[in-house]
Amino acid sequence: MGTHEAYYRHNTAYAEFLANWDEGFYAKYADTLRPARPGARVLDVGCGVGQVVRRLAGAGYEAYGVEVSEPNVARARAAGLRCEVYDGRHLPFPDRHFAAAGALNVLEHVEAPEAFLAELARVVEPGGRVVVSSPNFFRALGWRDYHPAMRGLGNKWRNLRRLLAKRRQMRRAPDTVRFDRMTPIVRPVFQPDDDAIVKTNGLEIAFFLERAGCVVEQVLCTDRYVSPWLDRLLNLTPLRYVMFNAFVVARRAA
Repeated sequence: MGTHEAYYRHNTAYAEFLANWDEGFYAKYADTLRPARPGARVLDVGCGVGQVVRRLAGAGYEAYGVEVSEPNVARARAAGLRCEVYDGRHLPFPDRHFAAAGALNVLEHVEAPEAFLAELARVVEPGGRVVVSSPNFFRALGWRDYHPAMRGLGNKWRNLRRLLAKRRQMRRAPDTVRFDRMTPIVRPVFQPDDDAIVKTNGLEIAFFLERAGCVVEQVLCTDRYVSPWLDRLLNLTPLRYVMFNAFVVARRAA
C-alpha cells in the first residue's frame, strides 16, 4: 500500500463523510454497473461504507466490495455486506471472476492509476462490464468547479491544451502516455476530493481501459442522472471530454 492510500487506512473522518452520501450521488454508477444476467457477481472497488454494494444486492446481484479503509469496511460488514479490506493494488479475486466491476471516485486517489485500471479489467469476464467514474480535472468548460485545477480561465485554457497534447501523444507515442499527477490538498476538515493525486479525465480512462483489453462503449461527462434531453445534449459532441466529469463504460473483450 502506498503512502497516499495508507492515509485512508484508519481515517474515521473518511467513513463519516461517506456515510452521509446522498443516494443520488452514486445511483447512476450503481445502476450502470448492474450486469445483464440476474444474480451475477459484481464488484465495487473503493466501496466506502457499502451503499453501492447494498443497492446492487437489493437488486438481486451477488455484490462484493473492497476498500482500503478499515473503518469503512467495518461499517459495511456490520450491515451484513460482502466487503473487505484490500491493499489498494491487487484485487483479491481470480481472473474473470465478475460479470461487472467498477470504481466511483477512486482512480484520482490511487498511486498507480494505469495499473489500477488493468487490475479492474482483469477480474471481469469476457463480455462483462467495467464502469469508471472520476472527476474531469481537464475541464475547459464548466462552472462551480470545486478543485483549484479546474478554476479560472487560465487553468481552463491550460487544461484544453494539455488534453489536446495527450490526444496527439496517444496517436504518436502511446507507450509513453501516463496520467498527470498533482500534489494533494490536505485540509484540517477532511475533504476527499481535494486530496486527489491524479488528474483523471475521460480520454485517458478510455485509453487505458482499451489497452487493458476492453472495448469502450461510452465516455460521458454526466456522472449523475439528469433529464434525458440534457444528457443527450451534453454528451452529443467531443466537448464532453472537457466538461464536468469522466464517466466511462466499457466491455471486457474475449
